[in-house]
Amino acid sequence: MLKPMTTNNLLAKYFWLISLLCLGASHAQAQDTSSVATRPQSIFNILTQKEAVKMTLETDLTTIIEQKKTNQYFPATLRTEDGKVYRVEVKPRGKFRRKVSVFPPLKLKFKKKELLAEGLDTLNEIKLVLPCYESDKGDELIIREYLAYRMFEHLTDASMRARLVRLTIRDTHVEKSRRQMYAILLEDEEELVARLHGELNEEYGIPTDSLHTNQAALMVMFQYMIGNTDWEIPMLRNVRLVRAPQSGKTLLVPYDFDFSGLVSAPYSSPSSETGLKTVRDRFLMSNGLKPEQLKRALNTLKSAKQTFYNLCKSKHLNNSATEDMISFLRTFFEKVEGKNEIPQLIRLDID
Repeated sequence: MLKPMTTNNLLAKYFWLISLLCLGASHAQAQDTSSVATRPQSIFNILTQKEAVKMTLETDLTTIIEQKKTNQYFPATLRTEDGKVYRVEVKPRGKFRRKVSVFPPLKLKFKKKELLAEGLDTLNEIKLVLPCYESDKGDELIIREYLAYRMFEHLTDASMRARLVRLTIRDTHVEKSRRQMYAILLEDEEELVARLHGELNEEYGIPTDSLHTNQAALMVMFQYMIGNTDWEIPMLRNVRLVRAPQSGKTLLVPYDFDFSGLVSAPYSSPSSETGLKTVRDRFLMSNGLKPEQLKRALNTLKSAKQTFYNLCKSKHLNNSATEDMISFLRTFFEKVEGKNEIPQLIRLDID
C-alpha cells in the first residue's frame, strides 16, 4: 500500500524539480555562450586587422567592366601583403554604381573548403566597394564614404563593418596592366546577421512599432547628420533589417552613403520627395518615430561629435577634404544646439 505524500515531501519534490530545470537552463546557456565565444575567425576579420592594408586582386577586369550587368562569377586570386594567396570568385553587384562607375562594385566569394582548412568560419562572402572614378577624386570619395561607415559603427554594433584597403588590381586580360586604388571591404549580410545573432528580415512596409525604436532613431538622426536621403525603410532601400533574437524587434542597418552631403559625390542628388536641391542641405526623415526618441538619439550624436571630427582627420584623406567634412558636420551641430525641437530642414549657409 502506497503511503500518502506529505506536504513536506511535496515541497521537497517541487524544489528538486526546480533545481533540475535551473541546472538544465544554466547548462544550455553555458553551451550557447561557449559556442559564441569559440566561433572561428572569419576571413573578413583576418583580412582587415590593419587599416589600409595592401592587397592585390588578379582577375579579368576588362571583361568584368564590359559585362557590368552580368551576375556571372569570374575566377580571381586575392594576394595579401604578407604573401598569402586565396582563390576566389568575383562578380559585379549593386544597382546605380554598377551603371556609372568605371569599376563596378564586386562581391568576393571564397572557397569554403579552403576557409575550413585554415580553421576559419565558412562565412565566405565579402563586398568590395571600388572607386567610381580612376583618379585622386575617386579615392577621396571612397575614403569619405568609409569614414561615414566608421562613424555609424562607433555609435552601434548594429552596423555594417567597413574597412579601408589599398588595392592593386592586376588585369589578367591585359598584360602588365595594374590599377592601384583605395577600396572598401564591406561586411556581407550573412556575416552581419551571424554577428548580431539575429535573422534577416526582408519584409516590405514594416510598421514603426516593429522596430527597435531607440536604434531606429539613432539611424534616422545619423542619416540626417550626414545629409543622406537616399534610403527608405518600407521599400528596404539602402537599409538591411535584422530581427533581434531576444526582443523580436527589428534593427535598421544602413549602407551606401555616397549620396550623402558628407561624401558629396558629383553624381549624388537628394530624394525628390524632400524638396531639396542639393545633398548639402538636410531633411529629417523621421519615419513616424517620436520626438523624444529622436532627441535621445541626437544627444548620443552630440556626445560623439569630437570622435566624428577626429575620424575626419584621417591620414589617408587630403587636408581640403578633411576640412570640408568637419565643416559640414559642424553646420549640423550648430543648427541643433540648444533647440527644443529638432528642425525638419537644415539648409547649408553659403558665404
